[in-house]
Order: sequence, then structure tokens, then C-alpha cells
Amino acid sequence: MNKIGFNVLAWSANMSDDLKPILDRLKKIGYDGAEFFVGSDDVPAYKRIGEHCRNIGLEVTTVCVLSPEENLVSPEQAVRQKGLEKIKWIIDRSHDLGSQVLCGPFHSAFATFSKAAPQEIEYARSAEILHQAGDYAAEAGILLTPEALNRFECYLCNTMEQLSHLLKIVNHPNVKAMFDTHHANMEEKKLGDAIRSIGPRLAHFHISENDRGTPGSGHVPWDETFAALAEIKYKGWLTIEGFTRNDPDFANAIGVWRQFSEPWEMAESGYKLIREMGEKHGL
Repeated sequence: MNKIGFNVLAWSANMSDDLKPILDRLKKIGYDGAEFFVGSDDVPAYKRIGEHCRNIGLEVTTVCVLSPEENLVSPEQAVRQKGLEKIKWIIDRSHDLGSQVLCGPFHSAFATFSKAAPQEIEYARSAEILHQAGDYAAEAGILLTPEALNRFECYLCNTMEQLSHLLKIVNHPNVKAMFDTHHANMEEKKLGDAIRSIGPRLAHFHISENDRGTPGSGHVPWDETFAALAEIKYKGWLTIEGFTRNDPDFANAIGVWRQFSEPWEMAESGYKLIREMGEKHGL
């Protein structure tokens, strides 16, 4: 069975000791790992939380976003360089946590648009920085997995076809693909086909319901999803990412205006769904 993780953004985007009892309970449920958002500037906290995860036997993955001032597709070299430096800082904090994988839409700035379709020069700009970031991440033992987002949060990579195009240009063994069922639910014609198309490059996977609530409570086709993962012999993480209003600042930043599910209901029912689907389809 693939390793199962849970993103603690359901509770908080901050890095603090308040996460410790949450991590303890996730471990008790049966989770193999926890995923953390890297954004807080409390550097010592990353090491403390990383040590706690090691002590209780939880593995770690991380996620991040970039601001408009760090946009890798900007025509301004100084902005792209700032983006590279931010990614390196995020890799350092991920290393402090003991992260294995850094995922997220860091191929470009979150919710930042050019009022035009993506251009080849933008893919080239992003790829140049991602290749350099791949070198840096490899030294830290962390795999980079850029993520395709829906059209309301990103324009460079909405689909697996676009993400694959970008990764071909990046051409780095330490920069692979991530798949998120929430975004794919909006952008892909068939989730199974999309998973199979990105299969050779796929290295991280988010289990996320169509409304970001409890997996299994909406209309994401989980049988189709897990059957495709089994077909491509996917061996990476299956990490639940669901959002709530528990951290108002973060919720406001990503347009979460209502409570989709309670975090522990999401964690407990979601874990059960992944186990059942994994056993059913032979993951």
C-alpha cells in the first residue's frame, strides 16, 4: 500500500508547537506522514516540528506557493531571481522538517494573471529557474513536484498536458509532476486518462474532493482514479489536502468562504477511503 499523508493546512498554515497534538493524533489514526505549508518565518519552529515528527514516526512532505514578486514567468530577471531565492529558502525549511517531497504551484505565482494565454517564453523562463532549483533540492535530498492548478488560480499549468510540456523543458531528474484531484476535477476531461498521460513523470498525488471537503463525500470518481494509479503502478504518496476556515488568514487568501468539513472528520473518513480504494484496486 502506498504511504498515506494528511496536509495540516486543514488546521493552520503556521509552523508552531500547536501542531504537535494534531500530529500525534494523525499518527494514531494510521497516517504515515504529514504535509506542511512552508511560509512561516519562524525558522526554529521548522526544526522543532521536524524533530517531533521523527520522534513519533511520521514522515514529512511540504507544499508552497510564490507571490507575484517571486513570479518565475516574469519578464524581469530580478523577479525570477527572487523567485529562485525563495524556492531555495523553502527547500532549506523543508530540509529542516525532514521533508521528502516539495509540491505546489511554484512554477509561477499563485493567482497572478497576464490577461493572455501562456506563452512559450513563459514556459522557458519557468523551466530555467526550476532546473536550477532542482539542482539545489537534489543536494538536500528533496524531490520537487510542481502542481497544475485550476484556471481561477493559475494560467501557466492547468492540465497534465501543460505540466508535462513544462517538465520536458525543465529536463531535470529531480523535478517531477504532482496531480491534485480537486483541480483535475475542473480541468481534465477524464481523470483516469490524465493520470495515465502523466504517469511516467508522476511523483506526488493529492487526494482532494471537488469542494475540498471530505474525500468520498463529493463527485470525484475515486474508482476511476485509483484504477488508473494502479495501472501506472504509482508508488508515491497519497496525501489528503482539504481546506477549512480554521485559519482565517489562509482561508481568505485562497478563497475558502465556508466550512466544507471538520478537519478530523476529513482525516478519519479520508483515511478509510484511501485504504479501501487502495485494497480494492491493488495499490
